[in-house]
Amino acid sequence: MARLQAKLDLERCPHCNVDRPNLDLLQKWTVADYAGGNRRFWAAYKCSRCGALTIAASVIEGGEVSEVYPRSMTVDESIPQKAKAYLEQAISSRHAPAGAVMLAASAVDAMLKAKNYIDGSLYSRIDKARDDHIVTPGMANWAHRVRLEANDQRHADADASLPTPDDAVRSVDFALALGQFMFVLPARVEKGVAETNP
Repeated sequence: MARLQAKLDLERCPHCNVDRPNLDLLQKWTVADYAGGNRRFWAAYKCSRCGALTIAASVIEGGEVSEVYPRSMTVDESIPQKAKAYLEQAISSRHAPAGAVMLAASAVDAMLKAKNYIDGSLYSRIDKARDDHIVTPGMANWAHRVRLEANDQRHADADASLPTPDDAVRSVDFALALGQFMFVLPARVEKGVAETNP
């Protein structure tokens, strides 16, 4: 587990997701509530790769980190295995935007296939899922954008520009949102209903 020291030892930067980031200490604070209780030690760290800040806290000075902000992206266990694997790889490769965009589109494809939208092109399967009300019209439009961005990269379209880190984040965010909508929320609802039934 990471400790609140001169370097924050995380698996990945919560911003650029680079593996084993170099997170250097910039500032430290000790805070408490109005009565002097709930004392915690906070520190801000800068990623040497992307320059973004990560904030971490511990209940002991120099102790084990109990909180990190922003939190690293994770993929819920409710998402089918293949789609989950693509999503995890997309998250891990946000620092390589073309790869992240293609992996996010593969995650979308795998999610639709997990819902038995197997026949035809990804284009037709997105439209069929929309027509069957599996996804909303807005989600279908967004899925088409992710699909088109991935096509530009897969086919090395001469007229298409390379995706930016922001493009990668948008594609990954959509794939995560689609997974939440199609799998995570229904699983939580089902669990909640089961827990409230006598």
